[in-house]
Amino acid sequence: MRLVQVTIPAGKRRAILGELDDEGIDYVVTDETSGREYTGVVYFPLPTGAVEDVLSKLREVGVDDQAYTVVLDAETVVSRKFDALEADYAEEEGTDERIAREELRTRAEDLASSRVVYSVMTVVSAVIATAGLLLDSPATVVGSMVIAPLIGPAMAASVGTVIDERDLFRRGVRMQALGVALAVLSSAVFAFGIRHLYLVPPGIDPTTLTQVRERLAPDFLSLVVALGAGVAGVVSLATGVSTALVGVMIAVALIPPAATVGIGIAFGMPAVALGSGVLVAVNILSINLAALVVLWYAGYRPESWFRESEARKTTVKRVAVLAVAIAVLSVFLGGVTYASYQHAQFEESVTTGINGALADGEYENLNLRTLDVEYEQPLTPLSSPVSVHVVVGRPADAAYAGLAERIHEVIEDRTGHDVAVEVEFVETQHAS
Repeated sequence: MRLVQVTIPAGKRRAILGELDDEGIDYVVTDETSGREYTGVVYFPLPTGAVEDVLSKLREVGVDDQAYTVVLDAETVVSRKFDALEADYAEEEGTDERIAREELRTRAEDLASSRVVYSVMTVVSAVIATAGLLLDSPATVVGSMVIAPLIGPAMAASVGTVIDERDLFRRGVRMQALGVALAVLSSAVFAFGIRHLYLVPPGIDPTTLTQVRERLAPDFLSLVVALGAGVAGVVSLATGVSTALVGVMIAVALIPPAATVGIGIAFGMPAVALGSGVLVAVNILSINLAALVVLWYAGYRPESWFRESEARKTTVKRVAVLAVAIAVLSVFLGGVTYASYQHAQFEESVTTGINGALADGEYENLNLRTLDVEYEQPLTPLSSPVSVHVVVGRPADAAYAGLAERIHEVIEDRTGHDVAVEVEFVETQHAS
């Protein structure tokens, strides 16, 4: 619920109070004695979903843009009229608890207000994420997301579009571009520094680290994560719920991939930078697309009806641009998804073939423990397997000199790939 304070312009007192009476709203009026063109201030409580509708009606009867309006959170209202009003809006609007357009704009502006704080927090978040990726530490990577301030600019750009506030839209776009650029640059500088200061082991291959590998090959599930983050961000913003936790979700989609781009640049790995760079681009476009669609569907429009048509055209145009850009990048996502499917099929076929070979008489005492396949490039559509490393359990003191050749034949027969095979034996004992 909200407590609204509105200044009453001279000559409009009776019309404004009459409108509040017609709506069945409890109110209190105080005189305004500053000597300006206002005669009083009216205070009244409203259900959250009623604020925009009531303020629109008050503008029609005389509250102009020069009068100030304040909307505050209210913890408790004890009033029969308020209960009736709340019931009326619940009946008309269902469970609609979205905040008013004015409150939405203010919240979006607050989320994208200070460029200095935004820049500092983005750099710190990216540096921590880079450290977490190179340490292969999920906890550190998650910690970097908590402090990332990236939800504000994405929401500001979307809100600015649907309510036709061009300055807010431009600020959101600029800050998103600044945030991604700062994240990549600070990550690259930090990774380059710790590499050449030997704060990580010499010769370290980032692609062998689990936290880095997760960001190298984005597939269609990455698109789902970003769209979900955008929807959650708008819902939290439009309902007045705290955006802190949702901001973490948006940071999940942006900060670790941006840090991975920086690592790829610092370590001279174009494939790493390209794969994670596509992930960053897809995520930021998807977040903005989801936010735009949900805000427009929620009914947010410009204050003036004659600006609504322009806002609709702008929103449709920007949604189309975002959708086309995502569709183009989805070609890469589709290639990665297909590569993942191919690799999974290859590994399943190899596993089945090896298990079949170990079931033969001379190898029946052996059992397959692990299988590791190395590819030319990680999860690119044209990558092919180059080697297979097999760990096999065997009884103590037993020798199987021809097993590697046998596995090589099985793999070539089943898959058509001529790959290098390495067999590692581990001795096993059993007791009943």
